[in-house]
Amino acid sequence: MKTPSKTANLFLSTRLKFLTASISPILVGSALGFLVAGTFNWLFFILSLLAIMAFHAGANVINDYYDHLSRNDWVNTNPTPFSGGSRFIQNYLLSPKETLILGLCLFATGAVAGLIIVLLTKSIFILSLGVIGLLGGFFYTAKPVKLGYRTIGEFFIAMLFGVLPVYGAYYLQTGRVDLFVLPAACIIGILVFLIILANEFPDAPADAAVNKRTLVVYFGVPVSVWIYRVTLGASFVLAATILFHQKFAVGGILYLLTLPVAIMAMKFVNKRDLAEPNPAQIRASGITVILHTIGTIALAGGFLITGFCR
Repeated sequence: MKTPSKTANLFLSTRLKFLTASISPILVGSALGFLVAGTFNWLFFILSLLAIMAFHAGANVINDYYDHLSRNDWVNTNPTPFSGGSRFIQNYLLSPKETLILGLCLFATGAVAGLIIVLLTKSIFILSLGVIGLLGGFFYTAKPVKLGYRTIGEFFIAMLFGVLPVYGAYYLQTGRVDLFVLPAACIIGILVFLIILANEFPDAPADAAVNKRTLVVYFGVPVSVWIYRVTLGASFVLAATILFHQKFAVGGILYLLTLPVAIMAMKFVNKRDLAEPNPAQIRASGITVILHTIGTIALAGGFLITGFCR
């Protein structure tokens, strides 16, 4: 079997298959913007996708570097396809220095794309979102902030890959900041929050060993299971509120139709299966990623359908 090249390893270490988490808010925000404005700015759409995907990939790589320094990924004996880092440092495929340089280059790429948007829009709002995204992604595991180690990282992820980019993408299409965008933005934030939470169950022993106080480490498995279920339920309450705004109702209806998958996710995320390392932990993460994907498609698709039918 041919050994992957250094370039391939650098590429794979970004964990590109998980960048759907950063694509989703741009899709939903842009679709909402198209519905409201009746036009679609492809340049802003592409630039915003490039910026957030570069920040996301950079955060993935930088997190590998700082989780290496904290020994978090080294003591993790239960990595899964969804959690435990990329393992490129632990498997000696990339050096810590190479990982750090790659992460910084990706953040620089995102910053350049963001600055182009700022120059074109001359918007302090967009500049503020970009700065928050860059700093939040970098300091999720980087010292001295280490958001992911302080039982608040999950909430910042919900903002960084949910509420804020949905509003940013919507603003780029409309030039407005509207309150009625908030339910859809919060739904996307909840869905990405649930991915992070589900991934914390298999990582909990290693996280506890290095004092990484995630929600699962801090509250334990039983309470974290209920946090997952209640938060997921809240997303459907938010979807129901969308129905009161007739213009956006189709998006809300389509999201509500994902309820069978949500019920399956609640079944998979239970204290019996998640209390110790086993394949059920992978299943819980997998169904949560699926839920995030179809939830995004439902919202964005509903808004686009309504926009095209105007």
